[in-house]
Amino acid sequence: MKKLSLKALEAFQTVFRTGSTTAAATQLQLTQPAVSRLLASFEEYVGFALFYREHGRLIPTEEAHALSNEAEVALGSVERLGQLAQNIKNTSIGSLKVVAPVSFVAGLLADVVAEFMRLHPNVTINLDSRSPDSTRELVAHRAFDCGFIQLPERHPGINATPLFQSQMMCVLNRNHKLAQEPQLTPSNLAQEHLILLGKGRTSRGQIEQAFRDHNLSLRPKIDTHNVATACAFARRGLGIAIVNGALAQQYLNQELILRPFAPTIPIEYGFITSKHAPMSLLTQRFMEHCQQAMTVSASRSIHI
Repeated sequence: MKKLSLKALEAFQTVFRTGSTTAAATQLQLTQPAVSRLLASFEEYVGFALFYREHGRLIPTEEAHALSNEAEVALGSVERLGQLAQNIKNTSIGSLKVVAPVSFVAGLLADVVAEFMRLHPNVTINLDSRSPDSTRELVAHRAFDCGFIQLPERHPGINATPLFQSQMMCVLNRNHKLAQEPQLTPSNLAQEHLILLGKGRTSRGQIEQAFRDHNLSLRPKIDTHNVATACAFARRGLGIAIVNGALAQQYLNQELILRPFAPTIPIEYGFITSKHAPMSLLTQRFMEHCQQAMTVSASRSIHI
């Protein structure tokens, strides 16, 4: 059987509605002979005549009436398919599964996702928080479309794109005796109660090294595992927290302030995807949005 031409189907339906090949040609922006050829092609495809002439008009046969409704449905489906493809291209619709460590999700990422969804109201996002190790594995095995992790990243199944840079900052109650210092050093902090994130983190090792370089011992008063808890302890006057400034920014209030830790300990975060599949257009758009929004937010935390 001859293959059905979409243009021939469209020509049939337009002639059916207008009653002439001339009017159909105007609507379709084709010549009248071109419409006649397409109509003849469609009649050849179905195997019977679809119109007869009466007083200069083309009158649909009963068979044409029977085909018209289905032709309308088919053309409507093609139009919806085209619109869907355009929406996907423009990332107007779709869904994303995103994973990141707890401190990242609760703070910086929440604001970024909210703004992205405001710009893309028909996109749905599944946002989950896991440990850094779980985040890597879940993204590498495509359980999630993307994630966020502190760089450098060496997992063999992950592609990592740098997102933004921040630095370690000290979070303290504004009534603390060191609140007026422009920056805090190991010498300032040697006799203070310190609140640090758990051992094993790259930044924790860098803090410990900074104290060793000053011939000082680091003996934290409180060890915790997320920025929110560290800031909560600092707000209650239990000590000075040394944490990622970009992640701590959301917890600042009338009681808490940030001061740079010196020497500077830079922190870089990356956007990760699996090496086992190409990045979707929606994931790429989300990454670009995050790069812009997070860079601005991280910059604010450094210049507080």
